[in-house]
Amino acid sequence: MKEIKGQLDASKIRLGIVVSRFNSIVTEKLLEAAMDTFTSHGGSSNEVTLVRVPGSFEISIAAQRLARSGQCDAIVCLGCLIRGETKHFDFLAGEVTRGIDEVALREDLPVGYGVITSETVEQAMNRAGLKHGNKGVEATLAVLEMASVLRQLSRDE
Repeated sequence: MKEIKGQLDASKIRLGIVVSRFNSIVTEKLLEAAMDTFTSHGGSSNEVTLVRVPGSFEISIAAQRLARSGQCDAIVCLGCLIRGETKHFDFLAGEVTRGIDEVALREDLPVGYGVITSETVEQAMNRAGLKHGNKGVEATLAVLEMASVLRQLSRDE
């Protein structure tokens, strides 16, 4: 049996990060954690391309353009959607998730989902490092592991 397992080694990774400015009190915490995770696993901040977009809806197109530029081996998408009084949240959360997934599949690139969807600001802050981990960390670890897995799968072809 041949087993392929990803490594958490960022030393040879060119990372793209797309971060929403909307709900920046949360997204800046996600960004800080993503950067810390990348560098603590051997990555260099010189190998990071940071793209700031107005809101979570704009993350997908920026991630797709970044992927097509050839500048990145992996991309982390960071945003925060907090439910309001209308159905807007439901539509937006689904489309953002679908868009990020489509970028990964179309561009054959690891794309990490670090978009918080929560009912309240308090819940969002908890998922940005206060109580329930940090989605920026989780998304960055996921793309590091997947970049390693995909490289191994490419060598096997």
